Amino acid sequence: MDFAFVSGSAALDFVGTVQGRRDGALDLLTTPTDLSDWAVASGMLDAPTPATRADLRTAVHLREAAYRLVLASAAGSLFDPEDCALVNRAAARTPVRPELRPDGTVARHGTIASVLSALARDTVVLLTEPPGQVKECAAAHCTRLYVDRSHRGSRRWCDMARCGNRAKAAGYRSRHA
Repeated sequence: MDFAFVSGSAALDFVGTVQGRRDGALDLLTTPTDLSDWAVASGMLDAPTPATRADLRTAVHLREAAYRLVLASAAGSLFDPEDCALVNRAAARTPVRPELRPDGTVARHGTIASVLSALARDTVVLLTEPPGQVKECAAAHCTRLYVDRSHRGSRRWCDMARCGNRAKAAGYRSRHA
């Protein structure tokens, strides 16, 4: 699976598991195994943990609630109470448990519910970012959200290697055509 971790926030990377939301959305989480694979690929867990269909449904509901809350925050709108309740319920569960090892490495243990709790907590923290720091990628077909922590606050693309490079290459081609 082609998961990307470029948003500057675990919650936004999770929201980014739906690509191209405006035109022909592609959902990268269609099976419980996809969810389990994402949890490991994201670094939230060290080893795959079995996910169920119910876990997947819960994860998708949380992802979409987080997406709507972030959009509402960016627009300066009030939050949907149901979305707040869903995020708060997930955040109230036990999150992923880090374990410091003698060699200085960290092991991460938990269940899918623990991963969802950590993502819900990250969503809450994300919603306290100063206005204008969460942006949508400027690439035409990309709908990924990211935290702009650049010095000037002028970041335009979710990822320079993907969207930024494509946009710059297209600009170069159009100028030299």
